[in-house]
Amino acid sequence: MTGLDTFTDRLDYPMYVVTAAADGEQSGCLVGFASQNSLHPPRFVVWLSKANHTFGVARRAGFLAVHLLGRDQDGLVALFGGLTGDHVDKFAEVRWRPGEGGAPVLEDARAWFVGRVEDHADWGDHVGFLLSPVEVGPAGEEAAAQPRGALLSLSDVVGLTPGHPA
Repeated sequence: MTGLDTFTDRLDYPMYVVTAAADGEQSGCLVGFASQNSLHPPRFVVWLSKANHTFGVARRAGFLAVHLLGRDQDGLVALFGGLTGDHVDKFAEVRWRPGEGGAPVLEDARAWFVGRVEDHADWGDHVGFLLSPVEVGPAGEEAAAQPRGALLSLSDVVGLTPGHPA
């Protein structure tokens, strides 16, 4: 345990599913490192592990989709957090549609956005993808119909065995 662990062990940050498509290949994974980083213009960063299958696809993609899941969406959590795209076609198991730039949008996510990849930054074992939102959902009446339950956070997945080591 490092000194920083005593700090980060107290955090319970949101978890996201990030999806990508490039060169006819799709991938997606559960991500804990992500944050809005600018208001004007609106920007969001997701950090993907270099060891993850999704990283290779995302590195070639022009757009990524970022999804919020509910705590009750165990199937999606297990699929995108506990399995690897090296061995499983995750998109054969879920309802999805192509978003802007072909980024896979999970239809059962509580909320999502597609962002244009503006830049990459290598920060150790993870690479940050700077995203400019170009499509957001659900919107309007569809958003009002979405369940308002608690969103997935780190404490909900601490027992999940990841498909890839970080």
